[in-house]
Amino acid sequence: MNTFQSIYKEGEWQTPLPKKSDAALVFAFGDRHAMATSHMLSQLKSSFPEAEILGCSTSGEIQGSEIHDESIALTAVHFEKSHVVAKSDNISNYADSSSLGTALVNQLDHNGLRYVFVVSDGQLINGSELIESITGALPKNVLVTGGLAGDQARFKETIVWHNDNVTKGLVVVVGFYGEKLNISHGTMGGWKPFGPIREITKSTKNTLYEVDHSPSLELYKTMLGEYADGLPSSALLFPLSMQEVGEEQSVVRTILSIDEDKKSMTFAGNLPEGAKCQLMRANYENLIDGAQQAGEAAIQMMGSNQPSLALLVSCVGRRMILDQLIEEELETIADLLPKNCTRTGFYSYGELSPHVPLGPCHLHNQTMTLTLLSEDEVYKLHK
Repeated sequence: MNTFQSIYKEGEWQTPLPKKSDAALVFAFGDRHAMATSHMLSQLKSSFPEAEILGCSTSGEIQGSEIHDESIALTAVHFEKSHVVAKSDNISNYADSSSLGTALVNQLDHNGLRYVFVVSDGQLINGSELIESITGALPKNVLVTGGLAGDQARFKETIVWHNDNVTKGLVVVVGFYGEKLNISHGTMGGWKPFGPIREITKSTKNTLYEVDHSPSLELYKTMLGEYADGLPSSALLFPLSMQEVGEEQSVVRTILSIDEDKKSMTFAGNLPEGAKCQLMRANYENLIDGAQQAGEAAIQMMGSNQPSLALLVSCVGRRMILDQLIEEELETIADLLPKNCTRTGFYSYGELSPHVPLGPCHLHNQTMTLTLLSEDEVYKLHK
């Protein structure tokens, strides 16, 4: 495996694109407006004629240990002993997110499938339903990770692209195949619960109406105090820890939108009735420690193999807390990885990763997740 990287900013590529690369996969995260131009699409197709090209709008693009805005962070990957297949479809063609997820992964050949990377619209897709249907339709030994597209902290519209299809409502799944492919993952938050543990008493999928039989939005505003005027973006500073009945692990949920008339809140994932919930908050040290723990978990799972590629998906809420120190969580990850390990990714509206090695994938918010990949031998990427 070998890679090529460049950043598109202010109308030009910082490293010129190859004239004709044999890369099989191109990740391009970032600026929706730049990506949607016919010039950009034709340029990428000309430079990477054999590649599946995919990405999404973000709340910040990750390239190495740096974060970029209003750019396109491009990483092209050539596999020597593995191959990839990408499929995409739009939620507008399905009754719900669950049906879409099942249909997409059923288009992949499950024979020899090792790993699936998912990029999804972050506003129009129910992340919980999507990932539950994807994992339910796949063999249990197939790892699934990925993320939901972002829109800075605006929460207005997210865009996903696959080759020349650049639109909202899109979900892309990439299947990775090959016996020599090594994959590991890690996810961790660093947020700390505070206040009373409450019960979700009225909800419909990812819309929360009542907590402890009181209107959820009013209760949330009371808990947020001075931050309530900044909803929904200020909710990124105070996510909700949610533990379903019968589950040992809790997940974190953040708000996508609020409805003042119905006194309700819509989250990135489902919040079933009967689940317990609690507000959370974090500081700089908590979040950096969480990033380090996620990296250590992925490296431990990789064993003696040396990762060549790291896919990082972190949450916009972490970026808001860390602010000008945001690159420190990326540097923490870099310090754990080999110097020649290529790192790319984005800040998201939701992260997709298992809690534990070989476990089922879940939707998370406010976490740092990373997926490490390697092959047995290194191949020089043709330019």
